[in-house]
Amino acid sequence: MSRTVSVWVTSGADRLGVVGPFPVDVPWWAEVEPVVAHIRRTLGVDVLVLRLLRVEGGEGGRDGHATYHAEALRHSGSPAPLPADQTPLDDEQELRAPWATIDGLREALSWASDALTAAGRPMSGPVEQRRTWNLAGLFRLPTDRGPVWLKTTPRFATDEAAVIGAFAGQSQDLVPAVIAAATGRVLLEHVPGEDCWDAPDEIIAGAVTRLVAAQAALAGEVPAGVPDRRGPVLAARVHDLLDGDVGRALTSEELADAYELVERWPLLDGCGLPDTLVHGDFHPGNCRSDGGPPVLVDFADAHLGNPVLDGVRICDFLPEARRPAAARAWIGAWTAHAPGSDPARALTIAEPLAHLAYAVRYQEFLDGIEPSEHVYHLDDPVSSVRAALRACSSPEQKLAVRG
Repeated sequence: MSRTVSVWVTSGADRLGVVGPFPVDVPWWAEVEPVVAHIRRTLGVDVLVLRLLRVEGGEGGRDGHATYHAEALRHSGSPAPLPADQTPLDDEQELRAPWATIDGLREALSWASDALTAAGRPMSGPVEQRRTWNLAGLFRLPTDRGPVWLKTTPRFATDEAAVIGAFAGQSQDLVPAVIAAATGRVLLEHVPGEDCWDAPDEIIAGAVTRLVAAQAALAGEVPAGVPDRRGPVLAARVHDLLDGDVGRALTSEELADAYELVERWPLLDGCGLPDTLVHGDFHPGNCRSDGGPPVLVDFADAHLGNPVLDGVRICDFLPEARRPAAARAWIGAWTAHAPGSDPARALTIAEPLAHLAYAVRYQEFLDGIEPSEHVYHLDDPVSSVRAALRACSSPEQKLAVRG
């Protein structure tokens, strides 16, 4: 499939009409840069996409027909009349993200402009809106000294500036430089290069070993305010899920097996890895490289916990043939930094437990976002529990559990 788009356009209190449907060449609902570009060509004005109103078809955050609400920054053009039912534009939601309203978005952009001026590098052109959804808004801000990125985040996101500062204290070039930060937003220097989705094994291994070195140094020195997701905390949170709606969506056999799986967390803690600062979403797309040492980005899911979750995550996002190389890099790094630990066993034990941890995080997303955005994550907690159950049936799992 591919994505088609309709956009309900407003300007203040004025309802200007609908643009679309039209196709875009990027399937992901959160990627709004091509949406903005099409409306600019159609209406001849700059717009900002505020939020997703609904999706028909598609799944996994991509494809189907997506309808958005956008704000025109001045009147122009002649879009088609809006539908008679304009409820999605007029409703108020307690959990709506600040950047999903024009007032909140303007305030965030004004803050960024003021921060850049104070830093001696004022903006030199218009804002480029790249992505907007319930987990973040991402904007590229041009300056005479190169682009800067504004990222806005929800209440349930970790303070990225604090996490970046902690990692920078160990390896300054491991993370982007922070220009300014405030609650729910951070202004970052541009990281040259490309996301590492197609990077060679040595680049991925470099990201792994650099992260592990910093995590080993940070054990016991995690910044205040970082969420606690150590083993006992996560196990209790998973029990809460299984006792509630997530558990009711499982079969009785699945539920019994899931409760049993939670009891494996002490086995993971027994592998001897220190609790430390965990990236939380350590996949190739959150590493950038121009051929040199990779830089890590996107720390909104960072937490205090067992670093094996990062080892599982990077392997899960790689093609199957490339996973062993990443696993060897991770195991070798922790063997060197934590003598006496058993990172290989930890990686195997954690494979199903990581999915349970993801289920907890996905439920936090659902609990913290407005209903129209639930489509991004609606089945994720249950699906993650089922993925955990599928992952725990291999011979390697059984051998690791027996010790």
